[in-house]
Amino acid sequence: MTLKTNWSNMINPAVRDIPPSGIRRFFDLVTEMKDIISLGVGEPDFVTPWHIREACVYSLEKGYTMYTSNHGLLELREEISRDLSQTYQVSYDPRSELLITVGVSEGLDLAMRVLLCPGDEVLVPEPSYVSYAPLAVLAGGKPVYLKTSAENGFQLTADMIEKVLTPRTKVILLGYPNNPTGATIDRKHLLNIAELAKAHNLIVISDEIYGKLTYVGEHTCVSSLPGMRERTVLLNGFSKSYAMTGWRVGYAAGNSDFIAAMTKIHQYSMLCAPITAQVAALEALRHGQGEMRKMIAQYSRRRRLVMDALGEIGLPCFEPRGAFYAFPDIRHTGLTSDEFAVELLKEEKVLVVPGNAFGGQGEGFVRCAYAASVKDLMEAFKRIGAFVRRRSGRGKVLTFSFGKAEQNDNGIRKTV
Repeated sequence: MTLKTNWSNMINPAVRDIPPSGIRRFFDLVTEMKDIISLGVGEPDFVTPWHIREACVYSLEKGYTMYTSNHGLLELREEISRDLSQTYQVSYDPRSELLITVGVSEGLDLAMRVLLCPGDEVLVPEPSYVSYAPLAVLAGGKPVYLKTSAENGFQLTADMIEKVLTPRTKVILLGYPNNPTGATIDRKHLLNIAELAKAHNLIVISDEIYGKLTYVGEHTCVSSLPGMRERTVLLNGFSKSYAMTGWRVGYAAGNSDFIAAMTKIHQYSMLCAPITAQVAALEALRHGQGEMRKMIAQYSRRRRLVMDALGEIGLPCFEPRGAFYAFPDIRHTGLTSDEFAVELLKEEKVLVVPGNAFGGQGEGFVRCAYAASVKDLMEAFKRIGAFVRRRSGRGKVLTFSFGKAEQNDNGIRKTV
C-alpha cells in the first residue's frame, strides 16, 4: 500500500511558518477587479529609457545570449566601481570586491546566508522592507526588532542598538532611504552607529537601493564612513533610480573574502545575472544620468503634491525625504491597517499597502507609493479623501489643484 504524502509535514518548518508577503497578499485581491488605481507597487511609473533598452536589443542582435562570469561582466563591475568612487568617495576592486546579483533581493539573501550561523541575531529596524526578517530566519538567524517612529523621523540610533546588544548580536541591517516610510538617516546617527559597530565587532548590511532617490539633504553611503568599509556589505542596484525593476540587476560590494563566499552560493544557485540585463545596466551607468535626474525631479514634485493632499484629507504623515513612498497615519479612522486597505480597495478601488506588512510598528499606517502618474495620484487621493470623510468625519473635499503637474513627464512615463 502506498502511503499518502503529507506535504505540510515535509516542508521545512522555517519556511512553513513564515507568513506570505503582506504586499503580495493584497495584489491577489486586485486580480479580478477592474479600474483599480494602484499606489501599492514599489515600482517607477517610468519605462526604462530607450537608449538602455536599445543597448539590450543591440546585444541580442550581436548574439549576447551566453553566461557571464559568476561575478558578472567585468565592464559593469568596473563602471560600478567608478560610480561609487565618484559619488561616495569609496573604492572597490572590481575584480574581487564586487558581485553582480539578481537584484538587491538576491544580494541580501546571499549576505545573510554567508554571515549567519544558527541563533545569530540580526538587528532589524521597524517599519522596514518585508523581506528583511524572513531572509534572516531562512538563513538560521534570529531577527531582533528595533522600533522606530515618526516622532524620531523613523531613524535608527546607536542608543536603540546598544539597549538590545547580546553576545549573539552579529549584524545590523540598515535600509535608508527607507521603504515604507521614505525616511532617511542623518550622517551623525550613522557615525554613532558606526562607532558602536566597530566597538562590538558587528557587521552592517546596508541596503541603499533608494540612495539616489534622496530629495532632502544628501545620502551617506555607510561604507564611506571612517573604518566602515571593511565591516559593511553594501547592496545596491538599478531597479529604482533607472526604472529597471524587471531587469533584476543589483550588486554587492565588500571585503574580498566575503564577496568570494557570496559568490560560492551564487554560482551554485543563480550562476549569473542575465547578460542582456547586465549590458543594459552598463549603458545606464554610462549614459543614463540625465534621464535619472528627470525621473527624480518628477518624484520630488509628486512627493510635495501627495503631502499637500494628505494634509487636506486630514491624514497625518511624516514627510518622506527619499524613496517614493508616503506612510500616513490612519489610526483616527478607527480602522486597523488591514481594514483600511481592504475597505478602501472595495469601496474606492484604490490599492494601498497596510503598514503592518512592514512589521508590527507599521500598524496604524498604510503605504502609498507616489511613483504613479500625477493623473492617477489626483484621482486616488480624491477617492481616499471621500473614504476618510465617511469613516471619520474628518478632512475636506480636495480643492487644491495640481496645476501644470499633468504636463508630459518629459516623455519618459509609461504608456502601457
